[in-house]
Amino acid sequence: MAQIIAEVSRTFNEFLLLPNRTRTDCSASTVDLRTSLVRHPVGEESAIELRSPFTSAIMQAVSTPDLAIALARNGGLSFLHHNQPVEEQAAAVRRVKNFKAGFVTSDTNVRPDDGLGLLAEVMRRTGHSTAAVTDDGTANGRLLGLVTSRDFHPQRHGLDGPVSGRMTAVADLALAGPDITLSDANARLWDERLDCLPVLDAEGRLQHLVFRSDYADNKRFPNQLVDAAKRLRVGAGINTHDYRERVPALLEAGADALCFDSSDGYSDWQAQALTWVKKHYPEIPTGGGNVVDGEAFTFLAEAGADFVKVGVGGGSICITRDQKGIGRGQASAVLDVAAARDAFCERTGEYVPICSDGGLVHDYHVALALAMGADFVMMGRYFARFDQAAGAKLPTRDGFVKEYWGEGSNRARNWQRYGQGGQGLVFEEGVDGYVPYAGDLDEGLALTTAKLRTTMVSCGSTTLPEFRSTARMTLVSDQSFQESHANVTLREAPTTAS
Repeated sequence: MAQIIAEVSRTFNEFLLLPNRTRTDCSASTVDLRTSLVRHPVGEESAIELRSPFTSAIMQAVSTPDLAIALARNGGLSFLHHNQPVEEQAAAVRRVKNFKAGFVTSDTNVRPDDGLGLLAEVMRRTGHSTAAVTDDGTANGRLLGLVTSRDFHPQRHGLDGPVSGRMTAVADLALAGPDITLSDANARLWDERLDCLPVLDAEGRLQHLVFRSDYADNKRFPNQLVDAAKRLRVGAGINTHDYRERVPALLEAGADALCFDSSDGYSDWQAQALTWVKKHYPEIPTGGGNVVDGEAFTFLAEAGADFVKVGVGGGSICITRDQKGIGRGQASAVLDVAAARDAFCERTGEYVPICSDGGLVHDYHVALALAMGADFVMMGRYFARFDQAAGAKLPTRDGFVKEYWGEGSNRARNWQRYGQGGQGLVFEEGVDGYVPYAGDLDEGLALTTAKLRTTMVSCGSTTLPEFRSTARMTLVSDQSFQESHANVTLREAPTTAS
């Protein structure tokens, strides 16, 4: 007969944190949200540390290059989805890596005889307002000039006219040689009142551009997640079907981490794929999942996973439990896998981080997941609400919404993820719908992070490891759950001070 797990399958809604003593040195400003992303020996730092414990889901509706840029600037990491041709996913990785690096590789380039109409289209496509004019129209051609959106107006200047008629010629530009440091480049930007400083090699070929706006960004986003070259970090999802072709292309594009994306990671296929990646590309951190118990975690950790994602059926657009009767309440899954992670660490001396993926409906659920043992969280619905996500923004009678669809929906056509047999979905394991529009990611994530910080303060913790080791929780009855909510008639409009 089937083995019955005695423990009830529980969700985050069934728990509350108990306050701990808050010390005088414990305040929102002293909370440190750094956390390990990948496997590391006990006592040593992780090769990649998130500055904030947030990652975005490996979904078409969520992890666009724009969202990856915004999240990395706020200390988190996106995993760009793999349900697209290898070349397109690699191009998306490059776009993030080239976005801001101090020394930027220009992605907005034209030739001097190109028309202004083409220039306007290139600027629209890249979203950048400064274009390099090179002899061959490439990022590393011989620099002939710069042209910005302030140099021409589509309605004032004929779009058939050449770029050369509106550019600032190279002879009139401030330039730097290949040996300039970023510190010296930034000093010149301010001392010479420049917006952009081109860096050329000895033959006059463009190497990089340094922007004053990048300096300001560093001040605005002090917790950016960057690599050794000060480029934003970005992850990429992969599957167990075409990983032999996809992985090398993603590494060449600059991906910082990979993650196998599967609705059920407890499989020989994923173990074999992990083993292949770690054998041929041991330098690239690679995660696995998804799992819901300690046995599955240990299976993937022993196969070489550098982190493991936890959660099956808990996503807001996932109907795997309805369709197949498979899954587990997210709180129970995280607690079980965290215990296995700690046992694996004790046995091997290696710490393998875990990621809570799914079931995070409210902001406080993030705190619960981290207190229960997750090192970081992965969210889909949460990030799908923001401007930077892929879904269209649509008006409704009650306000704006954003499109949001699951990878198991017919819209996504991601049949490889679900292993139902054949070359398509036999039945859906996800839905296609809408989520309330929430504006810009920077503002939304700042609010969630503020709540997390103050929760940790109430629990007497200033670091995530301390939070995990000292947090206390209690189960919640239906009546105490109802008691958690406001029980008055709310004003329809806020009062104003007189």
